[in-house]
Amino acid sequence: MQAVPPRVSRSPLAPILLPEAIEAESFRIIEAEMGPHEFSVIEWPVVQRAIHATADFDLGRSIVFHPRAVEAGMAAIRKGCDVVADVQMVEAGISAHLLGTFGGQVRCYMADPEVAETAKAQGTTRAIQAMRKAAQQAPGAIYAIGNAPTALLELVRLTEDGEAEVSLVIGVPVGFVSAAEAKDRLREQGLVPYITNRGRKGGTPVAVSMTNALLRMAQKGR
Repeated sequence: MQAVPPRVSRSPLAPILLPEAIEAESFRIIEAEMGPHEFSVIEWPVVQRAIHATADFDLGRSIVFHPRAVEAGMAAIRKGCDVVADVQMVEAGISAHLLGTFGGQVRCYMADPEVAETAKAQGTTRAIQAMRKAAQQAPGAIYAIGNAPTALLELVRLTEDGEAEVSLVIGVPVGFVSAAEAKDRLREQGLVPYITNRGRKGGTPVAVSMTNALLRMAQKGR
């Protein structure tokens, strides 16, 4: 006779929640676990979304805002500015539909053939050349940089040299080489509003969540 496998007792299934309920419960947990903080009323939604995307409270506590960052970002969005992403992963995560309701579009030049050719010819990186092309083709843009420290360093240089018109920099590249230093340079420059964080952490989910948080806030305030 064929052996009958023993019955395995299973615990009751967790209740199935709708997406809105899951998000609301997640934000409740974030509020409770974050505890007291010094972020302003308009800064906190951006931090909350970053924590929600990463489950990383240390990253959340490391976020730094220029005093005019959120207002500058929402104002630029409402005027129809474009958003420049450093890499395609960031580009894919930003809500093109929501940005489009204001008249803007998401741009990324990392895969542009001209960018690749110029980088090879000049012995630089595609990230650097992508920022230079963005400065020419997307004046007044918001920049969302989550992966390439060299892109952030070049963007800071372009703004300091008067070669780029920038509304806001969301500068949160992740990595062990130049990431923390690039964020330091962003905070030290006094020309452009920024949202960044201290240290090595960052990445696509952080840049995307912050950008989308600003888009939602701009939409609600219309």
